[in-house]
Amino acid sequence: MFKKILVANRGEIAVRIIRACRELGIKSVAVYSEADKEALHTQLADESICIGASASSDSYLNMERILSATIAVKADAIHPGFGFLSENAKFVEMCEKCNIKFIGPSSSIIHKMGNKAEARKTMMKASIPVVPGTKEPVVTAEEGKKLADKIGYPVIIKASLGGGGKGMRIVEREEEFTSQFETAQMESIGSFGDNTMYIEKYIVNPRHIEFQILADQYGNVVHLGERDCSIQRRHQKLIEESPSVAMDENLRKKMGDMAILAAKTVGYENAGTIEFLLDKDKNFYFMEMNTRIQVEHPVTEFVTGIDLVKTQIEIAEGKELPFTQNDITITGHAIECRINAEDPACHFMPCPGTIESLHIPGGNGVRVDTAVYQNYKIPPFYDSMLLKVVVHDKDRISAIQKMVSVLGELIIGGTKTNLNFQYEIFNHEKFKKGDINTHFIQDYFEQ
Repeated sequence: MFKKILVANRGEIAVRIIRACRELGIKSVAVYSEADKEALHTQLADESICIGASASSDSYLNMERILSATIAVKADAIHPGFGFLSENAKFVEMCEKCNIKFIGPSSSIIHKMGNKAEARKTMMKASIPVVPGTKEPVVTAEEGKKLADKIGYPVIIKASLGGGGKGMRIVEREEEFTSQFETAQMESIGSFGDNTMYIEKYIVNPRHIEFQILADQYGNVVHLGERDCSIQRRHQKLIEESPSVAMDENLRKKMGDMAILAAKTVGYENAGTIEFLLDKDKNFYFMEMNTRIQVEHPVTEFVTGIDLVKTQIEIAEGKELPFTQNDITITGHAIECRINAEDPACHFMPCPGTIESLHIPGGNGVRVDTAVYQNYKIPPFYDSMLLKVVVHDKDRISAIQKMVSVLGELIIGGTKTNLNFQYEIFNHEKFKKGDINTHFIQDYFEQ
């Protein structure tokens, strides 16, 4: 049993992990940058320690400082949340050498599945369908262009170590390839410190379907159903829901079995997500595996009743999963939307500032995960997400109605947000009918 966990993150996910620790009777330690001195997670944790300047590279991405903090406070384990070092194999390897438990999979698994090119090769060997594309990482535009010509346009260029929509570009024509490749590669270097890319055939107007999995050290693996994450802007999710209207029981079983096979193939342990693209003909393709907790995990928690963060901690402690696949049931419908400090009218430009007024709605089947409060100053150094609004009801129509009501009550004053934009999406007839794909925002809303 862990006595103390260091939370190597910030914002709402840090708050979420601290609360889970409290419920399990485990002390928590918050780390913070100079910009986050007054952040909520520092106030809620049992202890807090400054790890550096405001820039992520000097604080939340500084492996040595986080490890030093962990040793200094005598924490048993590190929970990385999502983003930052959550999928950094080098950091996990350092934790292993320091005999500090990393709440997630091993460094070898993160290395294998975190590198998208390597993950593709692994899935292909396991006969899991993948999108046609490169088998090895690509480092030059010239090499990439030759491969793209063979695959056939349109293609999508992706950072091998990417996430959050960074280092990604869709290329429609051959003459655009070089400039788009170089731009994506520079983003990858800046965000992940890595210049390796890979190229896939671009599937036109797919749904983005992901399966939540849990796996323990005893070889038990279950999936907790799917999430439909098709509503995105610039390859970043805005709305997630479970279950997906595109699924029937046969398809859910087929994709769920593939998700479990993917996890078992690599000997996975802890929480993870297998992401698929689903085309209009119900063909699905493995896209990537996220070896961490997801932003949208509350959606799954609502429809299954399983606390994913607490389960993560218990798995890391060596406990066996307390349920089997037959025990997992999906009840009702849940939807999450991300409220960001950004201006949809200006290409979703981030809008840091001070929250001058704030009203957070509640009620039956309503959950708001956030770390903001009135007079909170939004720092310009990090992700623009302010809060996640999650609702649960008996069916999709009821859940949409509830979300519209909740968004109508939510007040965030002092900075621009995407609140009204989210409201428009939920009131769109195509969305209400479930007629959505990853191009929904691009097709129906001016950018």
